[in-house]
Amino acid sequence: MFDLPDPESPPSARLRATLEMYADGVDIMRRGLRRDFPEATEADLLRMLVRWLHERPGAEQGDCDGTPRHWVPST
Repeated sequence: MFDLPDPESPPSARLRATLEMYADGVDIMRRGLRRDFPEATEADLLRMLVRWLHERPGAEQGDCDGTPRHWVPST
């Protein structure tokens, strides 16, 4: 684990912390899948993990309450 950067930290430190938290979350999910499916092969676990990352079962519209919005990039 790591310490969260100070809000005044450079963007690179905040990005590094974000990426580390993402990696930790993926690892936690992988461990949970291993616990839930002990008979699964590593390939099976990878497929389940990729599916979770792409489809987010149970959080298709995001992780928080509110009305889903479709983002349109400005040109």
